[in-house]
Formats: sequence, C-alpha cells, structure tokens
Amino acid sequence: MTLDEYLAEDATGLAALVAGGDVTARELLDLARQRADQVNPKLNAIVTRMDAQADALADSELSGPFAGVPFLIKDLGQDFRGLPTASGSNALKHTPAEVHATVVQRWLDAGLVPFGKTNTPEFGAKAITESDAFGPARNPWNTNHTPGGSSGGSAAAVAAGIVPCAGASDGGGSIRIPAAACGLFGLKVGRGLVPAGPLEGEGLNGSAVDGVVSRTVRDSAAMLDVLAGGAPESPYAVAMPEGPYAGEVGQASGTLRIGYFTATNINPTPDAEAVAAVENAAALLESLGHEVVELPTAPFDDAQLAEDFLFGWFGFCAYAVAEAKLRGGARNRDFENDTLLMAQLGAGAGVISLCGAMERKQDHVRALAAFHEDYDLLLTPTLATPPPKIGAFIQPLAMRAIAKALVTLRGGGLLRHTPIVTDMIEQNLGWVPYTQLANITGRPAMSVPLHWTASGLPLGVQFVGRLGAEGQLLRLAAELEQAQPWAKRRPA
Repeated sequence: MTLDEYLAEDATGLAALVAGGDVTARELLDLARQRADQVNPKLNAIVTRMDAQADALADSELSGPFAGVPFLIKDLGQDFRGLPTASGSNALKHTPAEVHATVVQRWLDAGLVPFGKTNTPEFGAKAITESDAFGPARNPWNTNHTPGGSSGGSAAAVAAGIVPCAGASDGGGSIRIPAAACGLFGLKVGRGLVPAGPLEGEGLNGSAVDGVVSRTVRDSAAMLDVLAGGAPESPYAVAMPEGPYAGEVGQASGTLRIGYFTATNINPTPDAEAVAAVENAAALLESLGHEVVELPTAPFDDAQLAEDFLFGWFGFCAYAVAEAKLRGGARNRDFENDTLLMAQLGAGAGVISLCGAMERKQDHVRALAAFHEDYDLLLTPTLATPPPKIGAFIQPLAMRAIAKALVTLRGGGLLRHTPIVTDMIEQNLGWVPYTQLANITGRPAMSVPLHWTASGLPLGVQFVGRLGAEGQLLRLAAELEQAQPWAKRRPA
C-alpha cells in the first residue's frame, strides 16, 4: 500500500483490507508513522509517541472489527496503563496511569493499534488546544488557526491524514468543536451510553463522554458499536438499540421536523459565515424533504445555562488542581494561570452556588424536552465564528498580573466581581455558545462538516436530538454525507 492509498481509506476500509490480507497491521502502522513524521512537526497534534506499545500490538495476533488499524488516543481521560496521562498539564507529565481506561481497553479489544497520544488544553478546560506543557496544536486547513478543543490534537491528526479516526471526548463540545473547526464528523452520545470507568463513574458528573472524531459517518457509527454499553462499574444501566449503530448508516431517516436558531445571549451577532452555515444546511435539509423552521430565539435559557456550565467547570478545575497536587506533589507553579483562576473561582463560588448550577440542569432538560415535543432535532451552528487564530485568547499582561495576585491571595470570592470573569466567559464561550446544551442535558448531538468559509476554513453545523436519538442522528448524517460528500475534501 502507498501513502496515497492509505490516505484515501477510512478506518472501516483499512480494517477490511487487513481482514482480506491485502495489507498488514505493521504496514499500516509504518504508513501512519510516515504521515505523522511529515505533518506533525507543523501541527503538534501528537504530543506523546507510543512506539514500543504500538510495535508490540502490530506484531501480535489482532482480532476485532478494527484489527490492525492505526489509532491515536487523547491525552485526557483515556488512560493507557503504565504511561502518563498528562491532561495537557506539567503537573501530570510524569504520573503513570494504573490501569487502562475502559474505552481504551475496548479499542484494544477491537484490534486498534494506538501509537500516540494527542494534544489537549490543560484539563480540557478550553475550546482551544494551547497548553504551556506542550504548546499549541494547529489547524491543518490553516496552521495560523486553532483546531479547536479540547480534542484539538485528535482532530488535527485526522484532518491531516495521520489516522482516519482518533479518540476524543466531549464535556462541553470537545468532540463537536474541533470536528467543526477541522472539517470532520463528530458525534457526542447521550449520557451513560459509553462507560467512563474503571476509576470514575461519570466524567464531569455525567456531562462528559468519550468518543471519536472521524472523516466518515460509518467510522463513527462502527466505533460507537465498539464503545457503547455499560460496564460493571457504571453508575446505571443504559438502553441499547436493537441492532448495531453501523446498521443505521444508509437507512432512511424519514421526514424530520427541525428547528434552528443562530443568535444567543452570549453572542447576539454570530459571524456571517456561521449564519450562512446554518442557512445552507437548512436549504439542503429542505431539498432532502425535511421540514425546517427558524426559531425566534433559543428554546432554552442560554444565558443561565452558560453560567451554570462555567461554574461547574470552575468547580471541576478546583478539584483537578487539588487532585494533581495530591497524586504527583504538584505546586501552583506547575499549572497555567488560567487554570488556577478557574480553580479559584470554583473554590470561591461556595457550595450553594455550585449545587444550584447542578440542580438547574433539570430546568434545561425540561426546556429541551418541551422543544422536542414539536421538533425532532435542533439545528445550530457548531461555532459562532470561524476557528480563531493561535494566541487570540492570551490575556493582556496587566490582566494576568492582577489575576496572579488574586490567585496568590486565594481571592476566589473577589474574582467573581472583576472583569476577569466576563473576559473568561467571552473567551471560553463567545465563539462556541451552542454546544454546552447537549452536555448539561445529557442529550446526543453531532457536528456535521457542511460549510467552509470564503477563506477555506471549515465551520460545521450542530444537531441536538432527544434521549436515545443516536441512531436518528447517524441516519441523518449519512444522508447529508451522501448529498454533500466531505471525506475527500482535504487541507492542502
């Protein structure tokens, strides 16, 4: 197999070639490494190589639906026993994982050959992938721009052809945002469908789930078949479909009623390209026979949801910093200033504020359930702007100095009443105000690569479904993929 032939295949196609004896796992691994050597120095998508582990796997007797296919795992939550999971932080660079994460074990059982770990922001706490520990990941469509986050390294690697599919996770849009920024398909499944074990029951109290970013809908569907289903340590049982998710691809989606909006309280005037992305998607959907309705406003309190989401994240950062100090003896100097800021905000928010944010989840669930009484799916842009340039969200030196002083003084309570909080909300959510809804409510959602800007940057559109709508989303995505193919559209 040549490199060009490797680049032309998705993971499902490569697996079929291995199964048919046309190529070996070793040959595919060599090609994936060759491609990584070509493009990773420009992209910084892979931050840790797993060469010894990959060599051992490639030379072993592999079985499973993806036997022999090269793969990358995200360096956040996707633990590989014996290797550090740095989570984008200097604090954890040298702390090895005790066990495989459940999803990693399932990927290994499926025959995949992980040969590296991908770049992520510190603790996955931003929608961009720019950490002090590893430096920024860059977008293959334009390396001056971000690939998004927090699965930015994985998305950059897939878009650049290092692998056809890579591990990702989504706690506030971290599969869908980089998928949208890199011209990929990204599905975030509903709460509990993919287990988070064995060391934790649910990521971010149920808001975070593992999955993949991919070039084709059939890869994401088949990967979901690998990952879905509870584990003994799961907090509850989940309903499974009657047939495989891969079987949904190519099935008729029926006539769907879809509501859409673009303006939010956080960003009342999204970029014209984001509006065009949704309007073009609406026209395509109508041409396929679906009913599409423009909504006057968001069908939920998006301002309150944003505040609830962020304070949940601040609380998580406070826990993550404390846990890293406990596990590896880290000190404040081992963390980024923004992470310490968020941790201080979480610590200073108070139990009542944090509990209120958690309890109000049900308000958002009820609002979305009321919407779904009249509509099958909710359509939005995935991004409110095209992918920003690298470094766009670095705080000015004066603001960083003030924030550092307040962190030193443990002024979490004071921080809430400074412009720093407003700035962080705008930086974290101003260009991605749409994706957190699915995480807070636990609903499935996907980003579909249907739009490229005039300057050649991808900008996907998002669909949010009811509980258990993964099959419906996959059917629609496959229908859109057939009508407007994207897999062969590659960055130069």
